[in-house]
Amino acid sequence: MRQLKKCSGAHAVVSTARIEASKIGLEILKKGGNAVDAAVAVGFALGVCEPSTSGLGGGGFMMIKESGKEEPLLLDFREYAPRKATRDMWQLDENGKPRDRQHAIGGKSVAVPGEVAGLLTALRNYGTMSKEDVILPAAELAERGIVVTEMMEEHFKKNAPSLMKYPGSRQLYFEQNTVAEGKIFKNPALAATLRQIAREPDDWFYKGEMARRIVDAMKESGGIMDEEDMADYKPVIRPTVSGTYRGYKIYSSGLPSSGGTHIIQTLNMLENFDVGAMKVNSPEYLHLLSEVFKKVYADRAKYMADSDFYPVPVKGLTDKRYAKLLSDDISLDGCGVSTAGDPWVYEHDDTTHYSIGDGDGNMVAVTKTINHFCGSCVVPEGTGFLLNDTMADFSVMPDNINSVEAHKKPLSTMSPTVILKDDKPFAIVGSPGGERIICNVAQVITKLIDHHMGIDEAIDSARMTENTKCKVVVEGRIGSDVVAELEKLGHLTETVLDYDVKMGGVQGVLYMPDGTIEGSADPRRDGEALGY
Repeated sequence: MRQLKKCSGAHAVVSTARIEASKIGLEILKKGGNAVDAAVAVGFALGVCEPSTSGLGGGGFMMIKESGKEEPLLLDFREYAPRKATRDMWQLDENGKPRDRQHAIGGKSVAVPGEVAGLLTALRNYGTMSKEDVILPAAELAERGIVVTEMMEEHFKKNAPSLMKYPGSRQLYFEQNTVAEGKIFKNPALAATLRQIAREPDDWFYKGEMARRIVDAMKESGGIMDEEDMADYKPVIRPTVSGTYRGYKIYSSGLPSSGGTHIIQTLNMLENFDVGAMKVNSPEYLHLLSEVFKKVYADRAKYMADSDFYPVPVKGLTDKRYAKLLSDDISLDGCGVSTAGDPWVYEHDDTTHYSIGDGDGNMVAVTKTINHFCGSCVVPEGTGFLLNDTMADFSVMPDNINSVEAHKKPLSTMSPTVILKDDKPFAIVGSPGGERIICNVAQVITKLIDHHMGIDEAIDSARMTENTKCKVVVEGRIGSDVVAELEKLGHLTETVLDYDVKMGGVQGVLYMPDGTIEGSADPRRDGEALGY
């Protein structure tokens, strides 16, 4: 059994995917910074110590709930497609797949990165510290190096053939360093980049020398991004999606992430069943989750896209009447089919995650990514960071609602989420995991609320996933007897590892009735929660 990674504190808790980043965030708070200052510092630090999942070449979403403000806000710094991108830009093989994985490897897979603009915008508008205060700890970390974990080694080993194709990647990961478990990985180029971001004007990354280096890397690796694309990038403040679940107020990410909408939809459907009376991970419990998730993912596939380009029925999808209609179609005695409903009737009325909460009631949840592990596998020479492969999140079919268009953002499931009870902080949760994020986050929320679990127990508890493939995937701890009962109900099943990285890496914070704050990091990954 893996060791639970939990903590508590009277003043604040920081839960991130690496202990080095958690330490940096906690130090910022101890020095008088607020939760946003800490979140920005952690964001830059994770790009150093978790380079295969996020960094300066990626993007994401930040949920900020300021103490005293009624509702949180969502800062969208998701990457978007270059202006020369078109629906038919991919060369497809006879199976309808892009040739040579060009949508996921190399320059053509790179969308315009938003992380630097997003973190600096958050700091400028909601933080209290200087750029130097929050960025230099990450630069110093890059200089002294990090210990390579088993997971990090696995990511770079698996992607070595693609990384070796590009001079900047080959130099950083195979010539200057050995990415092997237990080795010290140093990144002086990234340290230099971070120091320049700290001292240069905020637009240096997008209009100065760094923009030119990124564009040069695109030209050399077959990409279509140009300096105009970089200069045009701006983060956007988006409305959150919100709902209630058994008296708790849930706020999560709005479009262009589908995650928050479908987490609300999932909880709305579960509210029609006595989930608390079901034993966690019993056949009855897993069957219900499976039936709910199938309907949710069917709606996601049919309706979701960047709402700046297409109308999306978010109000309908999050309407409790629509959820009741879908729930009435669920049988607890057998496996149903995956079909989309009609939320328009009610419309009128892939990643890392970290969570930070303080004793003043400030809550920040951030999910950010370079998409697949190691992203595009392209490092602009001398910069120290990987560029994303977010173009892979678009549909390659020209007639799909989520197909490529200039400056369009591909659909995401990133779901930074905050929960209130009686208008007071209750929990902060989120997870990496691609399309499984919806399943991961929804399960933790219902375990906190329906089964009154602590944050550590809810995160540690074995998980399942389901989507439109109509296959229940369960962690090995769930047991063969439960799997057999699911199969009797008509489910296809697959059993994975006891603690499987595919089931995400939830980082959570829970506010306790006595005023203390508890945090937990997912034992499925390398995270650590710290408090004081």
